[in-house]
Amino acid sequence: MPALAPVPYDTDGSVVPENALRVLLTGYGPFFRYRENPCWLAVKPLNNTILTIDPPSNRLTEDDLDLDHPNGYAQDEPQHIHITTLQLPVTYQAVFDTVPGFHTRPPTLPSDPSWPLAPPPEAGYDFIFHIGLAGRGPFRMERLGHKHGYRIKDTTGQHAPTIDRLPDATALEQSQAEMLEQLASASIARTESTVATLDVAIEAPLRGFSKGYETYPEEIYTPIDVEKLVHEMKAMGVESIYSSMDAGHYVCDFTYYCSLAEARRTSLKHDKGKHTKVLFMHCPPIDQPFSTEEVTDAIQKIVMWVCRGERR
Repeated sequence: MPALAPVPYDTDGSVVPENALRVLLTGYGPFFRYRENPCWLAVKPLNNTILTIDPPSNRLTEDDLDLDHPNGYAQDEPQHIHITTLQLPVTYQAVFDTVPGFHTRPPTLPSDPSWPLAPPPEAGYDFIFHIGLAGRGPFRMERLGHKHGYRIKDTTGQHAPTIDRLPDATALEQSQAEMLEQLASASIARTESTVATLDVAIEAPLRGFSKGYETYPEEIYTPIDVEKLVHEMKAMGVESIYSSMDAGHYVCDFTYYCSLAEARRTSLKHDKGKHTKVLFMHCPPIDQPFSTEEVTDAIQKIVMWVCRGERR
């Protein structure tokens, strides 16, 4: 049975158990009326802690041992999981400044003397789990991130980057032809309304990822089986949880897409290296309906479930 109580390990973060699976958890900083973001309050206590997956109760034979495990563990030995946590600003620029570094080999983490971090693993993290804040209700396990469609300003009043891409020429020509036909048959008032509508459609900027992400699709799905995860969490007592196809087209979604894309980029660059698994969960505000401790507990259970898959 997995041990769910985290064990503090080395307060200055300088030592990590040998062969531990490495997990990076991120939460967000202040967000509008939240001086302390509830998602960060749930993630924060897990920094430099250890979770342990106990071995099966029946000792396996030599033929059953997982000698090819990426971290060198056999299945009859406990598997340790070391957790590192980071707080991210709720800005688009912060995503570009930090998230790609999470996926370099070795990862590059922001430096903060007041927040001790374990040295990042040379071969990269096994699992990167982003936690964000949503409205009242269940946990939302996000299945994908979106490349475009970011219209909302971040906490500094900045938009996501504008994509320098011309509108489809065929569509424009068709629209202009329709306008000429309308000019011949409709009133001037109606024509002016049509022109104004077309102008808005042409001038509305497309925002999201462009330079460096041209070859990536409009949507990137996590390789984690979210539906199975949700089912397993309900069986473990986390009943108020569901899978989601819309991470919100805001900084959370922006983070998720960037992290999924960078995980792909790194796996292609290091074809013999590990592919870091990436996941995003939205949690509700405190006591709507979960306490901070309940959110932390759910995060641990999800980390354990994903890492059990890494063990096999």
